[in-house]
Amino acid sequence: MLYPVSVTNLIASLSRLPGIGPKTAQRLALHLLGRSRQELVEICQTMLAAKDRVTYCSTCGQLTETDPCAVCSDPARDRSLICAVEEPQDVVSIERTREYKGLYHVLGGALSPLDGIGPEELRLKELLARLSDGAVRELIVATNPNVEGDTTALYLARLIKPLGVKVTHLARGLPVGGDLEYTDEITLGRALAGRSEL
Repeated sequence: MLYPVSVTNLIASLSRLPGIGPKTAQRLALHLLGRSRQELVEICQTMLAAKDRVTYCSTCGQLTETDPCAVCSDPARDRSLICAVEEPQDVVSIERTREYKGLYHVLGGALSPLDGIGPEELRLKELLARLSDGAVRELIVATNPNVEGDTTALYLARLIKPLGVKVTHLARGLPVGGDLEYTDEITLGRALAGRSEL
């Protein structure tokens, strides 16, 4: 049985979301159609409100409703330590460990020449500007443990070390090919504690 055009369009729209394949998109679409109109209006309003209110921190690149974000404006954070991550969700993963008390820098991805992502597509100029005043003594590179993440880490080490800033990387123990977003707090906390210099 074929779905009506509007249902097919909804499934197609949902399948454009990351990690959502055709079957999951179909299940989501049918679930949404089973909800009341008021529930759907609330979901849509919540999404639009988030889109209207959320921006990127001008300092670190994290998602925020205030600029600078809560971490960058917290005077208790260690300003001599910056943890560079690929995406905003990686900040949330590291914060859940309650082990890290420094600042962050969201790169906006990882180097991937095959996907057309070179140094110019990452927030490297902003990172270099933050390191230029000499206040930062260590940069922790917390990229995902995969080819792109490791390439980005090595690139950052070569770029940053001449500035006299210590460059470290999370300790291994994280699954190779995995994402920080899906790593449990204990494993991620131990990886932070056992980081090593690149």
